[in-house]
Amino acid sequence: MTDLEILARIVQCEAGGEGEQGMKAVACVVMNRVHVDYGEYGRLATIREVIYQTGQFDCAWETIRGKYNAQNIYNMSVEDIHYDIAEWAIAGNRLTNLGFALWYFNPFSPSCRPNFPSNVGEFVVRIGNHCFYNPTDAYADT
Repeated sequence: MTDLEILARIVQCEAGGEGEQGMKAVACVVMNRVHVDYGEYGRLATIREVIYQTGQFDCAWETIRGKYNAQNIYNMSVEDIHYDIAEWAIAGNRLTNLGFALWYFNPFSPSCRPNFPSNVGEFVVRIGNHCFYNPTDAYADT
């Protein structure tokens, strides 16, 4: 699989039901991690390394904690829109309201917590069901 296909598949798997803005936001997070030059993600250099980093994107794994994960990138029906969004993000485009978000999660509630995954990320915006978080100064020490 090429980096383009991997990114298109992770966009579809992680945010396929979140509309175009939600899918673009996930693609931006991946690309922000590729381009950040410090902290934990600063040690990664490619889309493949970011997506397959252990413990980051459940959709990248066929098995989680010893159990089959049916919602994985290999089972996705990737469509033109997913490739278009992946190409858009690889070309350097970003959502301006997202900042330099490195994390997102679905809180399964109407509100987003102020920090995620800990004090290294601070809430920046909610898009659809996902809350997005920019790095704080503490992230540099990860």
